[in-house]
This record gives sequence, C-alpha cells and structure tokens, in this order.
Amino acid sequence: MRTGPYYRWFVVGMLWFVCLFNYADRQAIFSVFPLLKQEMGLSDVELGIVGGAFMWVYAAALPLAGIIGDRVRRKTLILGGLIFWSVITLATAWSTQYWHLVVFRALEGFGEAFYFPASMSLISDYHGRGTRSKAMSLHQSSVYAGTILGGTVAGYCAQYYGWRSGFYLFGSLGILLGIVLMVLLEEPQRGQADADETPTGGAHTGIDLRSGHLWQSIGEIFKTRMVLILMAVFVGANFVAAIFLTWMPSFLNRKFNMSLSMAGLNSTAWLQIASVLGVLTGGWLADRLARRFVAGRPMTQAIGLFLGVPFIFLTGWTLSVPVLVLAMIGFGFFKGLYDANIWASLYDVVKVERRATALGLMNSIGWLGGGIAPVAIAAASERYGMSACLSSTSLIYLAFGLLMALGISLFMRGRSRGQPLN
Repeated sequence: MRTGPYYRWFVVGMLWFVCLFNYADRQAIFSVFPLLKQEMGLSDVELGIVGGAFMWVYAAALPLAGIIGDRVRRKTLILGGLIFWSVITLATAWSTQYWHLVVFRALEGFGEAFYFPASMSLISDYHGRGTRSKAMSLHQSSVYAGTILGGTVAGYCAQYYGWRSGFYLFGSLGILLGIVLMVLLEEPQRGQADADETPTGGAHTGIDLRSGHLWQSIGEIFKTRMVLILMAVFVGANFVAAIFLTWMPSFLNRKFNMSLSMAGLNSTAWLQIASVLGVLTGGWLADRLARRFVAGRPMTQAIGLFLGVPFIFLTGWTLSVPVLVLAMIGFGFFKGLYDANIWASLYDVVKVERRATALGLMNSIGWLGGGIAPVAIAAASERYGMSACLSSTSLIYLAFGLLMALGISLFMRGRSRGQPLN
C-alpha cells in the first residue's frame, strides 16, 4: 500500500471526483422534470414518486451497505458502485415510460448507497487524527459541487439537446472514471492510520458483526433519548432539504419563467455555495461552544434551524428574483450551520464503539423521512400551490428547532463531558 504524504491526498482527490458524480447523477433528474412532465404526461405526484424512489431505496440499503463495507474491499465497493450507478444513469436516458424512470431511480439509489460507508472508511485508513478532519471536509465539498454540476449541466443539456443528453454525458464519464481508478486507487490495510498512531501498534477493531454485539449496540443506541431527538430532527431537516432539491428547478421554471439551464443553475448554486460557508462557520462555532457547553454542537444546529426559518418562508413567498436569491443564500448558510454538526453531535452522545452503527441507522432513518417529501409536497401543491407549500416548510424548521432545544434542556443540560447519556 502506498502511504506517502502525496498519495494519501491523491486518494482524497480521486474520491472527490467519484462523489462529484454520485451527487451530480442524483440531482440531474430534477432539472428535467418540466420536460418529463410534458413528454410523458406526468402529474406532480408522479414526478414526486420518481424523486422519492431514489431516497427510499437508498435509505433501505444504507444499513446493508455499512455491514458489507466492513467485510469487503472498499475499493471494490466504491468503483463497482460507481460503474453500476453510471450504467443506470446511462440507461435512464432510454426511458420511454413512467415505470422505467421509477425503476432506474430506485436502482440508482441502491448503487449509490454503497459509496459513503466505504469511502469514509477508506479515507480514515489513509488519514489519522492529524489530517482526518481536513481530508473528510475536503471530500465533503464535492457533495455541494456535484449538486450544482448535476442541476446546471442537466438543465443546459436538456434545453439545447433534449433531456436525455445529460444522462448520456454523466453516465459515460462515470464509467470512464471507474475504469481509470481501477488502476490508480489502492486498498489500504484496515485500521492502518490508527495503528500507526497507537503506541502498541494495535487498532480498534469495532463491533463483531457475526455476534450478538450488533443487536446489543443497536438496543443501546435507541435507549439513549438524545439520540432519538437527533434522529427526529435529522428527519425534519432532510424532509425540507429534499423538497428544495427536488422541486426548486421546476418552481423557478414555472413561477419565474426561467429557462431549464438557468433554473438548474439558480436552484442549486446559491444554496449550495452558501452551504459551504455555513459548514465552515458551523464547524468553527460548534468547536468554540463545545469548549464551554457539553451541548455546544446541538446548540449550533438549533441556531441554524431557527435562523433558517425566515429565509425558507421568503423562498416561496417572494415575487422578486433578487429577494429569492437572497433567501436561498440565507437558507443555504444556516442549513450548513446545521449540516456541519450532524455526525459530530451524534458522536457526542454515543459510545465510541457504537458510532459507526449509530451513523448508519440515523442516515437511513433520515433518508426515509426525506423520501416522503417529494410526494407530499407535490400532493399538497395541487391544492395550495407550490409557493405556499415551500413557505410552509419553514414551520418544519421551527418545530424541529424547538424539539432540539427541548432535547438539550432535558437530556444535556448539567451534564459533564464524558458522562454517558440515557
């Protein structure tokens, strides 16, 4: 295994591009909803099911992906997943019926579910405590870049070359990237980075998935009440995020008469760029608050939820494009404040040896909740209109911000660092 200082950052760079396609491929479909609606005669609810199919299967596959990721070569899962979901992206362009879209989106969710558990594990074996946070933060930036790329390029290609062209492009490039990385990416020894930093040379081996310890750990996780609060809030935050990712391109096209390319760009760029700034600010602020308060990280998340409320309301309410852009920037920034501490807050309230299991469960539950959003907002918009529905999601942020504050007050106030929660 190559472990030099340059190669370990080269690994992050390679995975950055894999993750770029991971998010570009999942976002591309939303920019072409207007053309799919016209060509196949679909209702908004049917389009919502197309969006939800990815999230439902993605959520269901995440626990399985985590378990397999602990037993199979990460390189195989990462590149196999990349090629699989790229083939599905390519196949999406051949859809001629509604059920084709639903099936291909579901298969895309299944393929992409295997990426994050394997890639985070692989990065952690190339980067120890001294560089791990930097490496993962750099990798995380590809999530926002991929969302912008997918929404913008798919909209541009659809406007000038037909909606299928973007899927041909992303699918082909993803397959090519997977073939190239088969040569360049190497599988590290599990636990190597931690072993190198441990005086005894040993690494933490985690939970034995072949024993009853897995079920014991799951039981302990769900007995911790603050974990349940964090999971519930994550469902609410994901619900709102899924609505904006799914419906904002169509909303801009319909309400503001933006072209597909401009709707794809404006629906992603302002929100995602602001989220990058919010994530950086949220990490810095949470670290400072955590030095003074045991609940410093969830406090930062609550601040993000509360301050995001007026901006979410404005996105649906305003008739002015400049005000809309300002609202999306504000929402994106405070969303980043929350996002920066999703896993760090969880890690503060679960045992070290339970963290991976807790992450997999919380991520799965959050995506299941988010998967309801595209269909729910489509059904509600038929009666109340999309503008009113988008504005009303600000109440979700407010409600779950209050739930977070209640959880902090009941389960974390007065606790000392390292004291176990219940």
